[in-house]
Amino acid sequence: MLTFLGFLMIVVFMYLIMSNKMNALHALILIPAVFALFAGFTDVGDMIISGAETVASTAIMVTFAILYFGTLIDAGMFDPLVNKVVKISKGDPLKITVGTAILSLLVGLDGDGTITYLIVVTAFLPLYERLGMNKLILACLPAMSMGIMNVLPWGGPTARVMSVFNYEAMTVLAPLIPSIIAAALYVLGLGVFFGLKERKRLGIQKIPVDHEVEDEMAATTVTVSAESLKRPKLFWFNLFITILLVVGLLTAVLPLPALFMLGYVIVTIVNYPNLSDQKARIEAHAGNVLTVVSLIFAGGAFAGILEGTGMVDAMATSMVKVIPDFLAPQLPLIVGLTSMPFTFFMANDPYYFGIVPILAETASQVGIDKLEIAQASLLGQPLHLLSPLVGSVYVLIGLVGVSFRDHIKFSTKYAAGSALVMIVVGIITGALSI
Repeated sequence: MLTFLGFLMIVVFMYLIMSNKMNALHALILIPAVFALFAGFTDVGDMIISGAETVASTAIMVTFAILYFGTLIDAGMFDPLVNKVVKISKGDPLKITVGTAILSLLVGLDGDGTITYLIVVTAFLPLYERLGMNKLILACLPAMSMGIMNVLPWGGPTARVMSVFNYEAMTVLAPLIPSIIAAALYVLGLGVFFGLKERKRLGIQKIPVDHEVEDEMAATTVTVSAESLKRPKLFWFNLFITILLVVGLLTAVLPLPALFMLGYVIVTIVNYPNLSDQKARIEAHAGNVLTVVSLIFAGGAFAGILEGTGMVDAMATSMVKVIPDFLAPQLPLIVGLTSMPFTFFMANDPYYFGIVPILAETASQVGIDKLEIAQASLLGQPLHLLSPLVGSVYVLIGLVGVSFRDHIKFSTKYAAGSALVMIVVGIITGALSI
């Protein structure tokens, strides 16, 4: 009975989200609660609270990570980088495409696809248009970069995995760092590949950038951050604090939530000492915080009910019985490969809250650590960032001025290549066992 109700609940949950009958936040809380009550459980409230408590540290980390990077973008920390890359790149298609890749990877560290696309596309679009370069490249490279950066702990998929399994950030991330680095190098390689093709087609045009184009480039920072908010004199301080934070993250000197809390407070007080400015910065990013954190708590409630009712165990047991013995040891690889189509055709919420927990429990019953399944499920993200279910993709193609069809047709093979690089490196380094 629990097995049947569990699978039925997952089907109903995915249908309601995929068909836009209910938003993810409401579905994550209401659907499991209804099914749990129908199954005869009366302590649904305790299950919800228990699940929410397990994701509290993740919610704290994501809250302050968004505030931290949002504050630095407001302060203009990325502006010199944008201007420098554009200045070096102009005239040579190879430099332009490599510059696009580098800027996309660096700006993408904040985990926000919309902001990354705004900065990168607005900076480089005048150059692509002036030289007659293929604008699909300008859509492809930022999307590939965000597919990698989305795996960082403050990205949506990893935050979901952390909330479902109650893992610490570095527990999930550390084994995947080689895969992330390899995928970043792959994106840089794509930049070189595209640049050489465009250089062969167009040649190197040593032309000065006129004032009209310079004005278009300057609009980058105006679009993302008002001039009155920028703190150019504090660039080196902000960069130093960010480097310290990254070092602290890698060395685990403090828990990640504490690092971002301290980092956010420091950069905010130094960049915006006026209390009214501090309040305005919080209000400016409150929407992003609320959207992500509310989903994390809702996901915790979903996982709490699945665990508390025993549905996840029942479903996993039934799946173990139908998996051939010779395939059982390959589950991490299977999950890594299938995460590409799953996360393309399915939103992150039904996949990470509905399917991954069942796969992980199934794996645990054949002697495979759930952590491997959690990590494997993240490796299809490069393809996910092309999905029509991802809102930021429409921002990207709108800014670049290309059709969704052409973007998918051009970028899908490169996104699949990025995901395969991450999977192969994961196998080589032992993050995924086969």
